[in-house]
Amino acid sequence: MPVLSARRKRRLWAWLLVGRRASAAAALAHHQAPWWQVMCLTGVDYFSTLGYQPGIAFLAAGFLSPLATLVIVLLTVFGALPIYKRVAEASAHGQGSISMIEELLPRWKGKTFVLCLLGFAMTDFVITITMSASDATAHIVGNPFFPPSLNHPLTLRLLLLAGLAAIFLRGFKEAIGLAVVIVGVFLVLNAIVIGYGLEQVVTHPEVFPRWRQALVASPETHGSVLAMIGLALWLFPKLALGLSGFETGVAVMPFVKGSPDDAPEYPAGRVHNTQKLLRTAALIMSVALLGSSVVTTLLI
Repeated sequence: MPVLSARRKRRLWAWLLVGRRASAAAALAHHQAPWWQVMCLTGVDYFSTLGYQPGIAFLAAGFLSPLATLVIVLLTVFGALPIYKRVAEASAHGQGSISMIEELLPRWKGKTFVLCLLGFAMTDFVITITMSASDATAHIVGNPFFPPSLNHPLTLRLLLLAGLAAIFLRGFKEAIGLAVVIVGVFLVLNAIVIGYGLEQVVTHPEVFPRWRQALVASPETHGSVLAMIGLALWLFPKLALGLSGFETGVAVMPFVKGSPDDAPEYPAGRVHNTQKLLRTAALIMSVALLGSSVVTTLLI
């Protein structure tokens, strides 16, 4: 039995570290995939905020949640998206915006600034995966078909995080394949829930006058449209949880399959496909955020 256990441990470590043991030439050969598959990889970070963003928006903004979400959508479509399309053009090999900033600042100033930005990026990444794992755990434990004997939220959360780390240690090829399945199922389920909620909103038109009355009676805005817009802008930093997905989308550019005639110095096909990735992800997220915010605010 101990021999079998040791053998299993060796096989597990060999599976986890197979990429580390590859030759230098093989390590340089990135696995490339169509842009929509790589979008699913970034969507594990970007789309996952749909699990808790509507609730956070409602707790922070109350009945102003749809307006505050609209501010996020507008800044995403007309602010973050054009900027990161330009970043994709300037960093065709996945350097990202941080590398671009480092080139603009001289010597130690640039390095110090980049270290600060990396700290913010890492903090955002840790917060996102922790909140996503916690939200997934809450859904698992709250499922009536889940065995009560396995109701250990902390253990489940750690197992989810360990599984995520194991997949990425194994390699991006396996991560992309699994991400396509996970994100595909996740988006379909969100579409079903949001679609059913919107149907309930349409079939119960009395929720609209109730919502307007609540907005007018709000002590924070007193029915003033300008006050509503100002408050929605003020709440933006609390709600902009998923915007780090744009930086992730640029960082994984080397894994996006370009055109056969792409030049190594500047792969124009890869840049075009990455911009398509960013545009599609922003559109999906914008529609889902607005729909979920309307459903959450008007029905709950």
